Amino acid sequence: MTPKFKRASLAAALFLALATGVKAAPLHWAAQNDVLTLDPHSQNHGTTSAILAHAYEGLTRYGKTYQIEPALATKWTQISPTQVRFELRRGVKFHDGSPFTADDVLFSFARIKQPQGTMQAYVNGIAEIKKIDSHTVDFILSAPNPILLRNIIDFRMVSKSWAEKNKSVNLPDVKVKEETFATRNTNGTGPYKITGWQPDQKISMAANKDWWDAANASNVDSVTYSPIKSDATRVAALLSGEVDLLTDLPTQDVAKLRADPKIAIMEGNEVRTIFFAMDQGSDEIRGSSIKGKNPFKDKRVREALSVAIDREAIKRAIMRGLSAPAALMVAPGVNGHTADIDTPAKADPEKAKKLLAEAGYADGFEVPLNCPNNRYVNDEEICQAVVAMWARIGVKAKLQTEPMTTFSPKIQGFEHQLFLFGWGVPTYDALYTIQSLARTKTTGPDGNWNYFRISDAKLDQLTDAIKVEGDVSKRNALLREALLRIRDEHFFIPVHHQVRPWAMKKNVSTVHRSDDRPEARFTNVK
Repeated sequence: MTPKFKRASLAAALFLALATGVKAAPLHWAAQNDVLTLDPHSQNHGTTSAILAHAYEGLTRYGKTYQIEPALATKWTQISPTQVRFELRRGVKFHDGSPFTADDVLFSFARIKQPQGTMQAYVNGIAEIKKIDSHTVDFILSAPNPILLRNIIDFRMVSKSWAEKNKSVNLPDVKVKEETFATRNTNGTGPYKITGWQPDQKISMAANKDWWDAANASNVDSVTYSPIKSDATRVAALLSGEVDLLTDLPTQDVAKLRADPKIAIMEGNEVRTIFFAMDQGSDEIRGSSIKGKNPFKDKRVREALSVAIDREAIKRAIMRGLSAPAALMVAPGVNGHTADIDTPAKADPEKAKKLLAEAGYADGFEVPLNCPNNRYVNDEEICQAVVAMWARIGVKAKLQTEPMTTFSPKIQGFEHQLFLFGWGVPTYDALYTIQSLARTKTTGPDGNWNYFRISDAKLDQLTDAIKVEGDVSKRNALLREALLRIRDEHFFIPVHHQVRPWAMKKNVSTVHRSDDRPEARFTNVK
C-alpha cells in the first residue's frame, strides 16, 4: 500500500468514526457469483448492480423502507405532464475529484441508451434530457410516467470527461467479449471507491471520504466482496470468521446457522421470480429431435412443460421451504402482483401427456436445456429436478450448466433456446418485467431482455397502454390484464419467487433488502 493510499484510508476511517460515533471497521461480504462488469451502463445483472451501487449513484435512490429519496438531485418539479425539472446537488465530486454537473447527466443518458447494453429500461419513456444550466436539467418524457422516479434509481451517473479520457464513451459488446477501460475501472460519486477487481476472487472497496452524504455514512471503512461458488466453502468462511456477511445461503444449512449462537439470520422475500424460458420464434430448436418445426411455438407444449413441474416438491425437497411457488412473473411486493392470480396449478403429468399428444408429440421429444450453476438459489439442483419431471412426460431435456459469467452472454446471443433464468424487479413495478421480457423486441427498453422471441400483438398493445396511463386504478387494471395474458398463454414457466435469508456475525447489523442488494451504507460492524 502506498503512503498516499494509507493517508486516504486513515482519513476515511476518521471521517466514518466521526460520522457514526463508532470505530471504523472492515466488512467482508460473500455470495455465490461474481459481477459481469464494472461498467454501470452495460449489464442489467443483480449482483453487478448491487456492487456498483456502492460506487455509482443516480439522481434518486431508495431509503431504508424503499421510499424515494433525493440523491444526486436535490429537488424535482413537474413543469408539465411530460416535463420534469431536476435540480442537481452542488459540490458533488466524482472519485477522481472532478465536479458532477448537468453535462454528466446528458452524457450518461446518451451512453445508457446504446444498444450494446441492457440497461435501457431505466430510462424508459425519457425522450430527451435538456440542460438548463450547469446544475439543472429537464427530462422531456414521451408520455406521462408515474414511475419515473423509481425507474431512474438505476440510471447511474458517469463522468463525461473521465469516459472521454479513457476511451469509454461507447459501451462494449459483451456478446463478443469486448471490454473498455470502464469494464474494469470505476469513477462514481458514491460512498465507496472500488479499488480493485480480481475476477472470481474478490472486489475491494474503500470508503469515499468526500461523499456528499456524511449523515448516512456507516462505520464500514472498507468492503471486500468474495464470490464463492461452493456452498460448503461459503458457509465454512462464515463459521470460521473469515466472512462477516453471507447473502447466498445454502437452503440446507439455514437451520444449522439459525442454531449457532455466533450467527444472526435475517430473512425476507425477494422480488425475484425464477422461471424457464423458451425460444418461441425460431423455426427449429437447435439440438432437438424435432426437425423442421419448433414445439415451443405451440401453447399446449408450453403448458405441458409447466404442468409437469411439481413446484411444491421443489419447495419442500430442494428449497427447504424457502420459496413461494409461482404462477405469475412478478413476486409479492411488486406493484401489479395480487395473490388471487398467483396460484400455480398442481403438478399433473397425465394432463401434460395429454397436452403433448394433442400438439402432436405423443412420444415426446429431446431438447437441450441450459442452466446457470452459480447465480440463483439451487439453480443447478432445480434444473436437475425438472429434467426428471419432464422425463416422466416423455420430454428428454439434455442438461448443460455453466457459470453466469459465460451463461449471460450466450443468452444475449440467442444461443440458448430452453433455459432457467431469474428476473428481479428493482423498480417494484410490473411494467419492468412485462416490457423488458415479453414485449416484442424493437429498440430501447421494448423487449430489451426478450431473448425468447416472444411477439404477441395483444400484449404489445397492453404494454404500450401501461407506459402512458396516468390514472393509477386504470393502470393497475392494465397491469393485471397483461400479467394474466403472460400467465395464460404460458409465455414463460414460472417456478417460484425466491425467499432470501442472509447470515452474519452477531456484531454486524444491516437492513435486509428485497431486491437482494446489501448496502454498506446501511451496515455497521461493532
